[in-house]
Amino acid sequence: MSKTRLAVVGAGQFGKNHCRVIHECERAELRAVVDIDAARAAEAASLYGAQALSLDELAGQVEAAVVAAPTVVHEEIGCRLLAAGIDVLVEKPITPDLASAGRLVETAERYGRILQVGHLERFNPAVVELERRATLPLFFEIHRLNLFSPRSLDVDVVLDLMIHDVDIVLALAGAAPCEIRAAGISILSPKVDIANVRLQFPNGCVANLTASRISTERVRKLRLFQPQQYLSLDYARQDLAVFSVAEGRDRDPASPAIGFEQAAVAKAEPLKLQLDAFLDSGASRNPPKCSGASARHTLEVALAILDKIREHSELVSQSLVAGWKP
Repeated sequence: MSKTRLAVVGAGQFGKNHCRVIHECERAELRAVVDIDAARAAEAASLYGAQALSLDELAGQVEAAVVAAPTVVHEEIGCRLLAAGIDVLVEKPITPDLASAGRLVETAERYGRILQVGHLERFNPAVVELERRATLPLFFEIHRLNLFSPRSLDVDVVLDLMIHDVDIVLALAGAAPCEIRAAGISILSPKVDIANVRLQFPNGCVANLTASRISTERVRKLRLFQPQQYLSLDYARQDLAVFSVAEGRDRDPASPAIGFEQAAVAKAEPLKLQLDAFLDSGASRNPPKCSGASARHTLEVALAILDKIREHSELVSQSLVAGWKP
C-alpha cells in the first residue's frame, strides 16, 4: 500500500511532534516541512529525511498537510492548501474567530477536501472509553491546569487549554449550552490566564470547568456524574474509574451497594491515533471525527465564554473604582 505524503506547516514545538509522529507512521511519509524561519524548517526536515519547502511548492508534492502554525494564520494557510487539492489537519482552535472558521469550512467543502481539527483529547483512549460509557451526563467537574509556558500566549487560556474540555462536554451533552457563566483574570500575560466556567444545558446538565496556565502542578481530570454512575477520568494517565450503584429490587435504598471498575483502556499516544484517523478519512473520504463544522461550533461556545469573562471583568472593574480602598 502506498504511503500518504504529508507536509507539516509550522516547525515549532508542536510541529516537531507532528513531524516525529508522521515519520514513525508506516502509512505516511513526511515529504516536506514549511516554516517562515527557513533555518528552523531545514533543521526539522533534516531530522526526518524531508525537504524544507515553501507553501507554494507543496502542490503535487503532498496529498495532506498538518498546520501547526499560529492560530491567526490558520485560515490563510488552510485555505491555500485546500484550494491546492491538499487535505488539511489544522491545530486547535480552528481559527481565532467564527467568520474565518466559516470560510475555512466552506473552502474545504468547495474543493472536496478533508478538514480535520486537532482536538487531540478526543483521541485519548480514556476519553474514547468515556464516550462509549456515557448515557445521560448530568454533571461535569473538569480541571485542566498547566505550568506556565511562553507557548500559545497568542490566545487566551480558554482557547489554549479549556477548549479541549469544552469540545468533549459538547460531544457528550449532545447540545449547545443554554446558559454560560464565566470569570477569568490575566496574571502573567495580556490574555486571560485562568478561567472558571459554568455551562448549563437544556436538559439540566451542568458542567463546571476550570483552566489555568499558571498552576504549580499539571492536572488533567474530568469527573462525570450520570444516573447511578460516577466516572473519574485522568487524561494524563489515560485511566477511567467507574463507580456504579448496584441494581436489583432487593438492595437497601438506605445503604446502596457501590461497585467499582477500573475500565480497560488500551493506552496509546493520542497524536498517533489522531494521525491514523486523519489518514483514514483521507483514504475513505468520510468526514473526520473532529470536523471543521464541529470545531467551529466548539469555537462558538469558547468565544461566548470569553464574552462572559469580559462582562465579569468590567463588573469587577466598576466595583473596584466605586468601593475599593488600599
